[in-house]
Amino acid sequence: MARTIVVDVDFFRVLLDYNCWANHLVMNQAKEVEESHYYADADGLSFGSLHATLVHILVGELVWLARWKGGLPPERLKDARIADQLAETEISTFEALADLWRDEEARLRRFSASMTDETVSAMVVYEDQYGNPNEQPMSQLLAHRVNHGTQFRAEAAVRLTELGLSPGDLDLIIFLRQHAFGQRFPLPDLTQQEHPSYS
Repeated sequence: MARTIVVDVDFFRVLLDYNCWANHLVMNQAKEVEESHYYADADGLSFGSLHATLVHILVGELVWLARWKGGLPPERLKDARIADQLAETEISTFEALADLWRDEEARLRRFSASMTDETVSAMVVYEDQYGNPNEQPMSQLLAHRVNHGTQFRAEAAVRLTELGLSPGDLDLIIFLRQHAFGQRFPLPDLTQQEHPSYS
């Protein structure tokens, strides 16, 4: 008889909090990069520039949250695979990226707080960016979002390190040591008008 292993909602909340924490470390360093380097193509980046790499991470997160909530992402941001184009036409500055990411993280936090054990075990029916139907457990999609971010944050971190602005250790275990299991990673004050710190 196959054994069923159940992972409760708190585990996935921790993963989502880790994802936010790691994004903040990268963004906090990215905002210090000179524009000539930030927007320039560089070897080792899947989407050309550091900016486009960060746009890819954000748009991917935006798309998945929309799917989890049973909706669709904005038409202009429905395809993270064209992040190099979106970085020129839709999210063309670091400031625009930071503002959109701040709002997206707030939406994620509200969704995360509303999740239950039933939520993470439920099947999610959604369409990909080409209109193809898919159905997968929410638990798998939550894990995918965090894993996807890890890949492209790593690319961004290498570039930042080359520029003398390493974001530091982004490992999950570091996050867990700094934030006790079940203790929420603090969200920046979303009422502030100026660009928030990502530290």
